Formats: sequence, C-alpha cells, structure tokens
Amino acid sequence: MKLNLSTDMALRIAMLTAPASTRTTVDELAERLDLPRSHVAKVVQRLQRIGVLFTVRGRSGGVAFAEGAERITVGRVVRAFEGEGEVVSCEETGCALRAGCRLRVQLRRAQAAFLAVLDEMPLAELADGPAAALLLTPASGPVARTPAQT
Repeated sequence: MKLNLSTDMALRIAMLTAPASTRTTVDELAERLDLPRSHVAKVVQRLQRIGVLFTVRGRSGGVAFAEGAERITVGRVVRAFEGEGEVVSCEETGCALRAGCRLRVQLRRAQAAFLAVLDEMPLAELADGPAAALLLTPASGPVARTPAQT
C-alpha cells in the first residue's frame, strides 16, 4: 500500500512539531520540508481538525503539536488522510470475478494488518529518542524528498 502525498506530509509535519517546544509557521514547515506552502497549509488544517495540531492566527501565531496529540496513533492519521476505502475498487470496475474472488478478501486482511501495526504506534514515538535531536535541528536546507516526490 502506498500512502498518498498528503498522508506523507501529515506524518512529517507531526514529526517536526511533536518535539518542538515553540510554535512554528506554515511557511517554516513548507521551507523545511521543501513543499508548496498551499499544500502544507491544507494538511495543517486537516491535522488541526483531527486533534494533532493547534493553530494560533495572527502575527505572533503559528502551529504546534496539540496537547494530548502524543497519544494519537499513526494509524488514525493514515485513516484520516487515506480514508477507509479498500485497496481495490471491485464495484467501480465491474469485475466479472467479483462473486468468487479470493484476492479481495486477502487484500482486506492485509490492509487491516497494515493499519493494526500503525495503530500500535503513537505519534510521539515518531519523534522520540535520537530522532528528536535531528528533528529539532534547524535544517541548512530542505529535508530530502522521497523518491515518490521527485
């Protein structure tokens, strides 16, 4: 299962904000992640709606990890951004094999197992230990993009 770009951005924004003791701005996040500001702003809004971030508007405003967000799981964020849909869309394609298909059942099981593993990991653990120091270090340049982003 491949996560969409918004989900990837959401997890990286959570990782950057979790260990920080101060607010950051959408512009700073966009620069640090080398992503378009408009996309980062949309993802920040969605993260706020699910309780991962809190935002303060205005000149001295910014974005920060919300109180209690450390207990939110990676699985919850993935579901919020990916939805609850199945890996394959048998109804949309009108597949003739649908009635006796065994693949769909196995893909559902695999997806459930994938999400179950992510449900075991709280967001706080993504930015815990040695990762915290790295995440808190101001980047001299943008964070490297993943191959899917290039």
